[in-house]
Amino acid sequence: MLYLLPPGVCNLLNPAAIYANNEISLGDVEIYGFDYDYTLAQYSNLLHSMIFNTARDILIEQFKYPEGLGKYDYIPGFAIRGLHYDVQKSLLMKIDAFHYVQLGTAYRGLKPVPDEEVIELYGGTQHIPLYQMSDFYGKGPSLKQFMDIFSLPEMTLLSSVIDYFINHGIEFDQVHLYKDISDAIRDVHVKGVMYKWIEKDMEQYILHGDEIYAVLNRLVNHKKKLFLITNSPFSFVDKGMKHMVGKNWRDLFDMVIVQADKPNFFTDRRKPFRKLDDKGSLQWDKINQLEKGKIYKEGNLFDFLRLTGWRGSKVLYFGDHLYSDLADLMLRHGWRTGAIVPELETEIRIINTEQYMHSLTWQQALTGLLERMQMYQDAESKQVLLEWMKERQEIRSLTKNLFNPQFGSIFRTFHNPTYFSRRLVRFSDIYMASISCLLNYDVNFTFYPRRTPLQHEAPLWMDQLCTGCMKTPFLEEMVHIR
Repeated sequence: MLYLLPPGVCNLLNPAAIYANNEISLGDVEIYGFDYDYTLAQYSNLLHSMIFNTARDILIEQFKYPEGLGKYDYIPGFAIRGLHYDVQKSLLMKIDAFHYVQLGTAYRGLKPVPDEEVIELYGGTQHIPLYQMSDFYGKGPSLKQFMDIFSLPEMTLLSSVIDYFINHGIEFDQVHLYKDISDAIRDVHVKGVMYKWIEKDMEQYILHGDEIYAVLNRLVNHKKKLFLITNSPFSFVDKGMKHMVGKNWRDLFDMVIVQADKPNFFTDRRKPFRKLDDKGSLQWDKINQLEKGKIYKEGNLFDFLRLTGWRGSKVLYFGDHLYSDLADLMLRHGWRTGAIVPELETEIRIINTEQYMHSLTWQQALTGLLERMQMYQDAESKQVLLEWMKERQEIRSLTKNLFNPQFGSIFRTFHNPTYFSRRLVRFSDIYMASISCLLNYDVNFTFYPRRTPLQHEAPLWMDQLCTGCMKTPFLEEMVHIR
């Protein structure tokens, strides 16, 4: 017998909650580390349009791309984080945890590629072989994974340029085009253009600054040590932190490291630390100790560990980039890690809608019917099964479109976790929409991951028709947080 759960039962997810992949007690954490961009400093989406427009103009003015590209504007909501781009095939697509392309989410330019063509391009399958997928940092021989939030304008620009070339019958070399666009986007960052925009109008671009002060101040009041490791330059970080935290922000931190060159900071022993004076000018003296209140540039994690003694699970580091910020720290050095995933807030609000719950509940019901009734092979039953399969596919597409019409949720394909989700679980102990979520928890709080059934354990659990309806203690109380 099938039981359809009322939508209200599932409306329990809290966008301001912290979610655990691994059990972790904050009481055991003595040292908190932070990235800066999109971790301490959350930026407005207005920044994406500025990055897109500037990189587009660089392509036209410096790389001599067609002036007709100037008619393309940034498309908010076109792309999502975690997508893969096949350079040789000019395909932007979403791939699941098992290396399968989610059909309906492959785009060449701004137009979807038919499922049949995608399958043909990959030799009659949706599967991408492991050797093509990526190395440890999301870069394979022919596939690039876009993992940071700054990559949203890059993906949109890439798709826009390809769209223009296809529509105008212009032949192009896929490798050169990809590199040109990557270089144009990089120039926006490296040449400091983006920093100048933010510095000119921090009220417009920086979000939740007052909450960042509250988080840091509370940690210091509870005798926690704080440090900052960022790839951004000191002058930019200094202005942003003064805006969010106040002119004495450096008093809160035991260590501040700028222009760290992550992820190389975590893997390369060659670059020594350099000290900056209060004005940000480089000093030349050899660094034998890291002093509280001082600013350091470059360096490497091995010297950092040697000079501080901050090792293992007493350190919790927060960042938004799963590869550059978190992977090495968790897997090679045993630090605890927290991933900042701003998209989580929007996705949870969608999950909590009645439309999503109705769609998911009926989708699960149809799946259960198909599984149970597939042994009936008479003509009438086959027709009913075909209708159910068609309806299930329509509902899956509808559910996907609730998150993003082109690519769906960053966390799921139709039913499998995405490749992004797989990395999120692998490289982070906890994840949350913003650092301010820490304000909802006691500094000694222990996060316990929910025990979810492995497939062979499923019969021991209720036959869930709504994937979010695990009977978890205290969940109703969590709704009222913030």
